[in-house]
Amino acid sequence: MMSFFMRRSVTHSDAEDLTQEVFVRLISSYSGEVENVDAYIFQIAANILRDRGRKEMVRNSEMARQNLESMASIDVFDPSRILLGRESLRAVSRYLDDLPEKTRDIFILFRVEGLHQEEIASGHNISERAVRKHIAKAFEHVMRKLNEEGHSQ
Repeated sequence: MMSFFMRRSVTHSDAEDLTQEVFVRLISSYSGEVENVDAYIFQIAANILRDRGRKEMVRNSEMARQNLESMASIDVFDPSRILLGRESLRAVSRYLDDLPEKTRDIFILFRVEGLHQEEIASGHNISERAVRKHIAKAFEHVMRKLNEEGHSQ
């Protein structure tokens, strides 16, 4: 079960939590009338991953909304804000350099160049799902590094 989650870009710690959740759901929902228990368990795991993805999307959209609201009251021409912005940009650039070249390129094409995921997938001969994974990996890495080093977002 752990390898199932980790193959889907889940951290070891999260994979442990998700595995535990699978067995909690299995115990609470198993009626004994399942023909293929393995398939049933993996279906529970897939559902948990989907639920987790939905919760992440909701949380991220709420954070974005809050960020937009707080930005509305900020003086964008304040010299200290400009300096902080430049420092943060340099930091993000450094963090992107830590990533594998393909992940970095895909992230830049999407976030900086504004290409659609379909265009990126076609240009790199990969699936849109793979594009989303590269984007998510880059975003998570940058956000984690920003938090670790205390940069404001």
